[in-house]
Amino acid sequence: MGAMHTRTQARLQVVAGPMFAGKSEELLRRVRRARIAGLSVEVVSHALDHRRGEGQVSSHSGLSVPSRSVPDVETLVGSVHGRGLDLVAVDEAQFFGSGLVAAVDELVAEGIDVVVSGLCVTFDGRPFEPLPELMAIAEDVLKLTAVCAVCGEDAAFHQRLSSADTGDPLIPTTEQVGGIESYQARCRRHFTGAARP
Repeated sequence: MGAMHTRTQARLQVVAGPMFAGKSEELLRRVRRARIAGLSVEVVSHALDHRRGEGQVSSHSGLSVPSRSVPDVETLVGSVHGRGLDLVAVDEAQFFGSGLVAAVDELVAEGIDVVVSGLCVTFDGRPFEPLPELMAIAEDVLKLTAVCAVCGEDAAFHQRLSSADTGDPLIPTTEQVGGIESYQARCRRHFTGAARP
């Protein structure tokens, strides 16, 4: 008879990739599994991301769970401290900025499992902090790809569409929160937004 293994240390899990890769869907799957296991879970999203309604995390495929919408890292930490949580799930982690790294590290040190999902690459092909830094310190990293809108291959990038791409002069060229109407997943060969030499 082998002894049952019980995990004594909390873990940081990161789900990263471009837009349309299924990051939120994977986060929601992990949340559902934790709840089935009887764990106390808090799902947190950034107040900036209200594409599918405030107070919920949802995937492009239509799955959703209620979430606590917070404006910054300090509010996130304050909302989960001292509540006896087993798991904190943070969606769209890129909106929280670099301060999220220390906050997540502190939560894990306190014995709370943390799973974050978010973009690890910007629309112009650069690393999108804090995801790359979180990936470096995580025990578990899942990097997802989307499907290239041009050829159907694995897409590690997403590209913002210009009005020339869509025929819509109203699509702005400034930084924006958007979805399928503003961005496309692209493979390396069809990605044209990179700052390449």
